[in-house]
Amino acid sequence: MDKEINYTESYFADDRVDGIEKVTGKAKFAAEHPLAEMAYAVFVCSTIPKGAIKNMVLYEARNAPGVLDIIYYLNCPTIPGHRPYDKDPNKKGFEWRGLKVFNDNIIYSNGQPIALVIADTLERAVYAASLVKAEYVTEDFITDFEKGKKDEALLKKAGDYKRGEADAYKTAAVFVEDEYTIPIETHNPMELHATTAVWEGDNKLTVYDKSQGPKGTQAELARNFGLDEKNVRVVTEYVGGAFGSALRSWPHVPAAVIAARKVKRPVKLVLTREQMFTMVGYRPHAWQKIAIGAGKDGKLVGISHHAISNTSTYEDFSEGIVGVSQFLYDCPNVNTSYKLLPLNINTPTWMRGPGPATGCFALECALDDLSYKLNIDPIELRLINYAEVHPASKLPWTSKFLKECYALGKEKIGWHNRAAIPGSLKENGMLVGYGMAGGVFGAGRGQAAAKGILKSDGSLVLQSAVSDMGPGTSTAMVTIGAELMGLPMNKIKFELGDTDLPPGPTQGGSGSTSAVGAAINAVCDSLKQTLKEMAIQQVPAFSTAKPEDVQYKKGMLFFKSDKTISISYTDLLQQSGKPEIEVIKDSARASAEAQKYAMHSFSVHFVKLQVHPVTGVIRLEHIVSTADAGKIITPKPARSQMVGGAVGGIGMALTEEVVIDHHFGRYVNSNFGDYHVPVNADTPIIDVLFADKPDPIINPMGSKGIGEIALVGVAPAIANAVYNATGKRVRELPITPDKLLS
Repeated sequence: MDKEINYTESYFADDRVDGIEKVTGKAKFAAEHPLAEMAYAVFVCSTIPKGAIKNMVLYEARNAPGVLDIIYYLNCPTIPGHRPYDKDPNKKGFEWRGLKVFNDNIIYSNGQPIALVIADTLERAVYAASLVKAEYVTEDFITDFEKGKKDEALLKKAGDYKRGEADAYKTAAVFVEDEYTIPIETHNPMELHATTAVWEGDNKLTVYDKSQGPKGTQAELARNFGLDEKNVRVVTEYVGGAFGSALRSWPHVPAAVIAARKVKRPVKLVLTREQMFTMVGYRPHAWQKIAIGAGKDGKLVGISHHAISNTSTYEDFSEGIVGVSQFLYDCPNVNTSYKLLPLNINTPTWMRGPGPATGCFALECALDDLSYKLNIDPIELRLINYAEVHPASKLPWTSKFLKECYALGKEKIGWHNRAAIPGSLKENGMLVGYGMAGGVFGAGRGQAAAKGILKSDGSLVLQSAVSDMGPGTSTAMVTIGAELMGLPMNKIKFELGDTDLPPGPTQGGSGSTSAVGAAINAVCDSLKQTLKEMAIQQVPAFSTAKPEDVQYKKGMLFFKSDKTISISYTDLLQQSGKPEIEVIKDSARASAEAQKYAMHSFSVHFVKLQVHPVTGVIRLEHIVSTADAGKIITPKPARSQMVGGAVGGIGMALTEEVVIDHHFGRYVNSNFGDYHVPVNADTPIIDVLFADKPDPIINPMGSKGIGEIALVGVAPAIANAVYNATGKRVRELPITPDKLLS
């Protein structure tokens, strides 16, 4: 690169480049692509949690107005990817991950899709679906997590870890040992999951889908339907939120494709809000038992962390719940275990901050309890056990500015006002509490490709197949391109969300900016190098120069030694007769050199709140979220990411909980009326502060991920503030008035 880039002091604005399209309705989401002869599909879902379909009564539905077809297990076309996986290690096979829709008559969960009604209008499809009746053979089922976790015969091992001595906390001068529970939480983005499928003949497929990974969806569909990848196109121009629910393809995706092939016309399938609870994953129900011991000086002696989370009976899903306890703090003796409990409900999946969001709730609350037992400030306790290197791998961090985050947040929240004795601080008759907790998430760099098209009219088009579920990927890529090429942002366009573009990564795990940004960086460097070579070859004034003698800055090429000799790249292209130059570059995963480091982003969240001493009602007053996320490329979208994570953490701590009726194995509150997500009235002033120091290893921009650390640690910070206000420790989320008063 020709110069050190300072993104936060850029003279370019960081307003969202796609903001106008979104607020004016020009942006097209997966269900908004108008196609000729569109047909509409609606799922019929099971009403039992376990058993088999004995008979389906379809006569009324088939004869309802506008019905084109009804697909179920007895008439579903054979799908290559639904065949059993070939166990022969010499043969490469593929088996569709998860539920194989309409493959057989087996019922695994209540709400499982068992038929698909296709009609010429949505209203007719909905009506006909209501006429479908199913008769079942029922079996005993289990949906009760609390009951199931006590039965060792049901549990599956998902991983053990030990460093030093197991259960060493018992030898410590002071220790805490408690259990923590997090209920099922659902993603509930504004945009419902939707798929529109279009076949051209039997071998070419276009799918408009809500996906965080268009290339991954393309690969899955190609394998599942026996197609060449080049004959499958997935378009995901805009995503209306996802939080992890669109990281994989769920049953509605192949169902829409099956339907479109069967009725030989485009088919649109949009899930209902109720189906969003039962078909596209959720944060799993999790139980944790954690014990932490320390000397009287606060130095940790041992951590033991055990967890059980649920999965479905037809697929195993696990995440790194106990992993944070292995490395977030410096401790010589750590042992962890993790088990899965299969239940007769749908499969969980990654939800914002997967694993660490759950694990940090137990770890950070337990550390808070320990700080009171030791009579050491919670921040000081964490500083005493600050990990200068990764405790498990012993690798140095690529960068770690967590101490700066502690200092920034402590000052902003007014930590000096915190009462050391819980329940002793009051304002206007309300109990007042301060709490804090840390967060962490991996910050590696995946593989990506990007194309750059530099045009003689002064514009630059950048392309990658990555999708954007809301963090501002387009704005970040345009900003990077503008800085590197010295162009105004309004002259740059970033095209994304289409598998016809160069391969982009799945957007998840806070890795998109790192991967795609590195590819954009390589594209811009290559464009500048190409321009230098063109100037030497075609402009007489530059004919004696070597590439290293020519500089590129703000759209101009000039001699290092004589800046009076210059030419704009637009003039250069016009003189050469080229309307544009095009470059495609790959960004490889983090280099072998980078593998010698531990790569993580860090956060610290601070909370001030009030609790009514009689009713137990909690009122959040102030949240301060601080982050070590490397160099901040686009401050405004980055702040929005942190604010969104804080709001998600409020829901996790205080309001969100899926309720299941275990008599019927059925979700009770699968709607926005009864499943409570935070609203504006629940959200206090939120301040966001960044360490804003570049990481020198992970990528050329110096950035690290933000999306996960924005949420990881918020819930325990709120829980710790509640304890500080009341002296009552609630270890089962959400924290509600009845639990405080019990």
